[in-house]
Amino acid sequence: MNSDKEHKDKVGAGRPASALQRMERMPVLLMMLYLGLIGVTVLFVVLLVAYARLRYSNSAPIGLYPFPRYFSLSTIVLLISSYTISQAKRLYQQDDVQTLVRCLAATLLLSSVFAGLQVLGWRELRTQGVLVDGVASGTFVYLISGLHVVHLLGGMLFLLALLLRTMHAARDGVRTLVFIRNPYRRLQLHMITVYWHFIDVLWVVLFAAFLFLY
Repeated sequence: MNSDKEHKDKVGAGRPASALQRMERMPVLLMMLYLGLIGVTVLFVVLLVAYARLRYSNSAPIGLYPFPRYFSLSTIVLLISSYTISQAKRLYQQDDVQTLVRCLAATLLLSSVFAGLQVLGWRELRTQGVLVDGVASGTFVYLISGLHVVHLLGGMLFLLALLLRTMHAARDGVRTLVFIRNPYRRLQLHMITVYWHFIDVLWVVLFAAFLFLY
């Protein structure tokens, strides 16, 4: 009787975990990822604010040049890659490593297509006369979109490493079992999914800003 009372009197007993307690239980790598994403968000917000202020203070009219069509195509490709990577968690939980390999490979391929379309978009800008060393507002388009591609490439390297490990595990039943039961692999898959969705949302926001400011 007394032990039950003592148990109920314990601090936090029977209560839902607070935000601080949830943060304490969060893996260090995941915490570092979230902090990094906050830093990246601040960086792009500062760049967008600077770009908007410069664009509206510039006497050149908005919409003087057609918006690069390859940027629009790349947005569709990146959204498709966001869908493919979102299937990875379900496939991992179903122990379907073979399909997981194809899922990760498709995401990597789509991200490569996105990067290629970005390069074509920059070439289209140059054709229009928008140069890196030209009007400052045009330089911001190269800078912001280029930084986004750099962050995407970082995610692609991580995704490639995870894909190679998954392909290695899929060749043998024992390795597949070890891969599926490894909590570190589960964490890696969760981290790349979070990062990928962040990169996708970030580009959609940048793309919308370009449409209004270009």
